[in-house]
Amino acid sequence: MKFITRQGNEEDYAAIFSLLKDFATFQKTPEKLLITPQQLKEDKDFFRCFVAEDAQQQIVGFASYFFAYYSWSGRAVYLDDLYVKPTARGQGIGTLLLKALVDYAKKEDCKKVRWQVSKWNNEAINFYKKMGAVTDDIEINCDLVLV
Repeated sequence: MKFITRQGNEEDYAAIFSLLKDFATFQKTPEKLLITPQQLKEDKDFFRCFVAEDAQQQIVGFASYFFAYYSWSGRAVYLDDLYVKPTARGQGIGTLLLKALVDYAKKEDCKKVRWQVSKWNNEAINFYKKMGAVTDDIEINCDLVLV
């Protein structure tokens, strides 16, 4: 089956939100999904993602991201989430999404792409390493929730 990647847009938000819910469940933290479809629309100037579509133009995966600046390396893209529906896995969609994001980061003259992966998600860790990513056990995530 052939898949395409493209920038997501406001018309995609319902499908993306559905995938966000699936991803939160996959991560075993559905209670942490606080965003709503309405908030995605309100935040359309901030929310960026690539989507993967199948031959029927159904969105089967996404990679959300934002621009960041790291004081040690400069401009970067931060990959917030990358998720592919379980029924669509194993067909290269994750690779297509990650490559689309990397190509975009290069086009924007970024120095790196950075992201997190759950320590328990060995399949994702192996995928990212295969793509050339370096993982470490040095940093710990910190969240200060403001709402």
